[in-house]
Amino acid sequence: MSFEPNPSGDCPRVSPTAFVHPTATVIGRVIIEDGVYVGPQAVLRADEPGEDGLVWPVIVAEQANVQDGAIVHALGGTGVTIGLRSSIAHAAVIHGPCEIGDDCFVGFNSVVFDATLGDGVVVMHHALVEGVDVPDGLHVPSMTAVCDEHEVRRLSPRTPEMIAFAAKVAQTNIRFAKDGLRRAGGTG
Repeated sequence: MSFEPNPSGDCPRVSPTAFVHPTATVIGRVIIEDGVYVGPQAVLRADEPGEDGLVWPVIVAEQANVQDGAIVHALGGTGVTIGLRSSIAHAAVIHGPCEIGDDCFVGFNSVVFDATLGDGVVVMHHALVEGVDVPDGLHVPSMTAVCDEHEVRRLSPRTPEMIAFAAKVAQTNIRFAKDGLRRAGGTG
């Protein structure tokens, strides 16, 4: 795995109970908390300074996961927070300024940029969420662009099936983190 400092000298901080796949890249002021799973070819970068010269962090909270090929990055002077037990699925892009609440799911190839997702938001596959705040518990359907408040107001609540799906994905990746640590001789 590649752990690198950013140009400001900030180094990643990774919990000993997190698992980062050997092919993942983690650069700069990235904070990976307990029980997190970072999958193959994922990229997490906190390396772009703002006008004040400071680099804001990328934070992946406890038991969250960033899956295969996902990219998490932020514009200079902004950061990213991924909440507890949230899942960033294969090839998704999370680009700050961005805040993902707890228990969220962001689907395959989706993009979340300059946005806030409340707790429990489900963004399905190939969706775009840009420049908006999505309140708790809503669902962004596959292939949907949500880029203004009118589009946010048209969103429906997530269904019980979506809640169960997001929880199952989170639990699977918590198990992947534990299994990966065990195989690597860590504390899983």
